[in-house]
Amino acid sequence: MANGAQALLTTLVDCGVQVCFANPGTSEMHFVAALDAVPQMHGVLCLFEGVATGAADGYARIAGKPAATLLHLGPGLSNGLANLHNARRAHSPVVNIIGDHAGYHKKYDAPLESEVESLTAWTHGWTRRTTGGDEVGRDAAEAVAASLTGPGGVANLILPADISWGDGATAAAPHTPGSPSRPDPAVVAEIATVLGSGDPVCLLLGGPATGAPGLAAADRIAAATGARTLVETFPARLTRGAGVPAIERLGYLAEQAGAQLDGIKHLIVAGTRPPVTFFAYPDRPSDLVPDGAVVHHLAGLDTDVVAALQQLADAVAPDTAARGAPPAVPDLPDGALDAHNWGQVIGALLPAHAIISDESNTSGLLLAGATAGSPQHDVLALTGGAIGQGLPVAVGAAIAAPKRPVIALQADGSAAYTISALWTMAREGLNITVVLLNNNAYAILRMELARVGAGAGGPKAAQLLDLARPEMDFASIAQGFGVPATVAVTCEELAEQFAAAVAAPGPHLIDARIPTAF
Repeated sequence: MANGAQALLTTLVDCGVQVCFANPGTSEMHFVAALDAVPQMHGVLCLFEGVATGAADGYARIAGKPAATLLHLGPGLSNGLANLHNARRAHSPVVNIIGDHAGYHKKYDAPLESEVESLTAWTHGWTRRTTGGDEVGRDAAEAVAASLTGPGGVANLILPADISWGDGATAAAPHTPGSPSRPDPAVVAEIATVLGSGDPVCLLLGGPATGAPGLAAADRIAAATGARTLVETFPARLTRGAGVPAIERLGYLAEQAGAQLDGIKHLIVAGTRPPVTFFAYPDRPSDLVPDGAVVHHLAGLDTDVVAALQQLADAVAPDTAARGAPPAVPDLPDGALDAHNWGQVIGALLPAHAIISDESNTSGLLLAGATAGSPQHDVLALTGGAIGQGLPVAVGAAIAAPKRPVIALQADGSAAYTISALWTMAREGLNITVVLLNNNAYAILRMELARVGAGAGGPKAAQLLDLARPEMDFASIAQGFGVPATVAVTCEELAEQFAAAVAAPGPHLIDARIPTAF
């Protein structure tokens, strides 16, 4: 006869959840013990809950199905919320198993007592507290189905300790998740008419539309009608490289996005929302849609957006083929590393089928151009803007696709948030090459200081935006976590070290010293 934890794990495995990123505590010990009774579940220890939740996000973006996390009561969930915010914005299916005190213990208001349900509300997802061993299997199956129901999201199952250890629990069969709706033929026909009007049109893509089939359909539309095409600023997963249409991303800065959208009369959104600025700025509009432009919604994330694009392409471009980017890589540069040439090194040496976890931030402004003709690859972007995503997402992606090389392009300030992800990389032997872009600054905040109208700032402001005094020795930090590391200050050194790291098994870190552009 199974206890609650065993029934829960058995149900998760039967529902296709085979990985659990965990940072457990006392209330989760029966779940931990049950891993030996249910060996099909791969438990991955993370030293911080934000690594566990970010890894679950990265796993989902590549695997297309959820991983579980194991979190310790309300404080454990709180530590993981920032990367659950990014997962929510990526519409990644994630199943959080959140331990809690035994039901009879809660009335004593022990030190770790908290309102877990209130915290889960922040994920904008599905939440349930399981209340009995006869319900734990059913609740687990419904959590998995909820995470997968379009467009995908975070499911939170609260597991009291006495339910976990109690006997007489039963596993449950998988539940069928909800499917996205079919495209509306009337909407497709209406937007086909807009594309044929001769007015300037822009097609903005997001969600599943940023995979190769959606990009191909959008490029057919653009080739036949002259429509401008753009990808949302921070896509959850963007396929790029030789053979894939090279569609530009909407700029992060309002000035960039404004130039890209200037003059359009119609904005067609597919798998995303009309764009807004990331922050408010004095005397500037928050809405990036040009005045007078009409917004048309081809398909939301509750609809099969790829099918909608393909139907629209068949209507307006029946005899038009997509234009894949030609194979083309930059020449290897030489000399001291800077914010421009490090990306050329990556573009020249990027291996085929790579997965890039991109949290390069200001250092990566020129990366897209350098990799447009590199071998086909996927880019996982910072969907929700909560920094500290890059290293954990790389962990999850590498576990989801162990035969693909994972490249983490990681800004230094963001790396410090979840640096313990390096330890999990080493322990799991993951094939991840981290290029740590070290400019000793929160460079983006230096830029934003002026853009929000706060002026250039004086010495006290400057000390809050610079990461020197003392400088962080990321090579030594990585080695302390068990990851081999080197330092590169020239293009030649980065090229040699990157090629060697990609060719060797296991994780490696390259501390790339790059002066800030801001």
